[in-house]
Amino acid sequence: MLADTRRAALIAVAFAAGCGGAPWNDPYPASDAGANILYSSFSERPKHLDPVQSYSSNEITFTAQIYEPPLQYHYLKRPYELVPLTAAAVPEPWYYDGRGRRLPAGAAQRDIAYTVYEVRIRRGIRYQPHPAFARDAGGHPLYHGLTRAAVADKYKLADFRETGTRELNARDFEHQIKRLAHPRLHSPIFGLMADYIVGLKEYAEALKRASEELTARSGKDAWLDLSRYPLAGVEVVDDHTYRIRIKGQYPQFLYWLAMPFFAPVPPEVDRFFGQPGMAEKNLTLDWYPVGTGPYMLAENDPNRVMVLERNPNYHGETYPAEGEPGDAAKGLLKDAGKPLPFIDKAVFSLEKEGIPYWNKFLQGYYDRSGITSDTFDQAVQLSSRGDAVVTEAMEKQGIRLSTSVAVSTFYMGFNMLDPIVGGGPDERSRERARKLRQAISIAVDYEEYISIFQNGRGIPAQGPIAPGIFGYRGGKEGVNPVVYDWDGRAPARKSIEAAKQLLAEAGYPNGADAKTGAPLVLNFDVTARSVDAKSMLDWTRKQFEKLNVQLVIRDTDYNRFQDKIRKGNAQIFEWGWHADYPDPENFLFLLHGPQGKVKNQGENAGNYENPEYDRLFERMKNMPNSPERQAIIDRMIAILRHDAPWLWGFHPKDYALSHAWLGNLKANKIAYNTVKYQRVDTALREQKRREWNPAVLWPFGLLAALLAAFTAPAVLAYLRRERSAGRA
Repeated sequence: MLADTRRAALIAVAFAAGCGGAPWNDPYPASDAGANILYSSFSERPKHLDPVQSYSSNEITFTAQIYEPPLQYHYLKRPYELVPLTAAAVPEPWYYDGRGRRLPAGAAQRDIAYTVYEVRIRRGIRYQPHPAFARDAGGHPLYHGLTRAAVADKYKLADFRETGTRELNARDFEHQIKRLAHPRLHSPIFGLMADYIVGLKEYAEALKRASEELTARSGKDAWLDLSRYPLAGVEVVDDHTYRIRIKGQYPQFLYWLAMPFFAPVPPEVDRFFGQPGMAEKNLTLDWYPVGTGPYMLAENDPNRVMVLERNPNYHGETYPAEGEPGDAAKGLLKDAGKPLPFIDKAVFSLEKEGIPYWNKFLQGYYDRSGITSDTFDQAVQLSSRGDAVVTEAMEKQGIRLSTSVAVSTFYMGFNMLDPIVGGGPDERSRERARKLRQAISIAVDYEEYISIFQNGRGIPAQGPIAPGIFGYRGGKEGVNPVVYDWDGRAPARKSIEAAKQLLAEAGYPNGADAKTGAPLVLNFDVTARSVDAKSMLDWTRKQFEKLNVQLVIRDTDYNRFQDKIRKGNAQIFEWGWHADYPDPENFLFLLHGPQGKVKNQGENAGNYENPEYDRLFERMKNMPNSPERQAIIDRMIAILRHDAPWLWGFHPKDYALSHAWLGNLKANKIAYNTVKYQRVDTALREQKRREWNPAVLWPFGLLAALLAAFTAPAVLAYLRRERSAGRA
């Protein structure tokens, strides 16, 4: 009886602790309760964290917090403004003619043979702790020159016990630019940069020859020392100054200096990871990034969680002291001048399904959330003025809504190397394929798609350029005449009969080959992982069924999808693009012939080529914004609309929710290194989590009652037998 009493007391204490302590459904360790941590998620594992290769939005979420290029975008100002990061100032271009004479700042473009950017680096910036910098008492590297045997028992970076650091210098930037041409790395921007950085294309050829010779002599594990091969377009002036030499005039190059591609990578880090046996253990820069930024990657488990922690060697930066009109009233300048970062750690958990993510957000376990079509009505309603606002339930929780038009485009692309949708070498087959693409462009109703799957959060695209970027046209003059007619007020999609006529002219009347009678079957490659995936794919099939065309869905993960695109093994695919920088060139280069994915590993995923378009692109890309540039862009867009290498898709409107405890939030559609500006009120978060996740004890009481009901007869029978035995 005494033991039963003690057991009951312990259960009561446990219940009381559950009521007053952390919520029972808290998915995070108890040791993190009340800690200064940002909680977010990711849905696709990052493939590359090496800044020379990484070019996807799911990767830059992490790389932008770790690597620091020379420049960054001002967090609060709009239009977007470049400001220094590791550079001491935004570099001014120096212009030179063909004979090497310096030209004035306002020189005509035709006179400019070269542009030089001199970048001065701030002093005192140091790298995160890392074994590559570790040295012994004599100043010699501890972990360079390792044998395969010495690496045999190393499985993670923490297995190298000693770490070190050093100051950032100009040669680190030179080394990273050289890595763009490395034959083993395949940088996605090499093709573009080789057209601009003096000598980069020739440098790639020299490195390829050197790598082949080195492999033949010392094996495939041999490290290629880039310091032995000078690059003509980059000059190190001193420890804190370097120059980049560009062919002609390319004003957009400054935007590239704000991207991780041009962040510094120390040669000794490359040497450390390039040792025999390292890559086999996944000990690479692609897995363990090394930077000078406010955060470093503390845990890389892409099947579960990615964790960023504060870099103890961070050089420091302060929160902006000015912004747009209205920012102060929104509380966005309260932290002006205070040291960054505010958050100590950022935890990104893998969430492949939308509903579990949404539920955890409502419980307070994620600080921010997007809105899917399944949760839209629960989160958003229209006010009496037609504005989107949070629902009453969201408002009671203190949840806030922010909206913005993304500088993005989502499209359905055709592989122009495919003989059916791209055509063959002769003009007749290309014309047949063009009409097939035009017919599909009309049939796939993106207005319906936006209404069903985006809850109206999008603008049907008339071309590749997103709203808000120079060159974009709205209204009647911005309509794609291949797909739409103008009804006097808005664009109206052409009838399905017009699409069927084009299909017949392409040689597929009623969706069958006119010569063989075989049905037209097309393949569609996608990465369908969202909760809406099945219904979206069913909808897409029905769009093609309007033309009696059979669509085969080939679903795969994102990494496999990227491989198929890179090798040209897709026929029709779905993809998107978010602007790297606010210039039309950043959209139009996606269809530039020399940027073909298969031939040059560029960003032209559909491998589209048109000589006239390519000539106009070369004229347009370096021009300042002007009526002349607009006229050239208009002609380029007309060519694209006629050729229809993409179904132009839509430009999304972004809706985001955040809890009241998350501060300093302002939508920034170009910059990604924004974690350092955000602030968490941890006390408020803990309070709300306890309020929203109370312990539910009645099931335990019900279980106890049921147990009592089932055991009571046995107990009574036992007691009767005991009493009978006592009387006997």
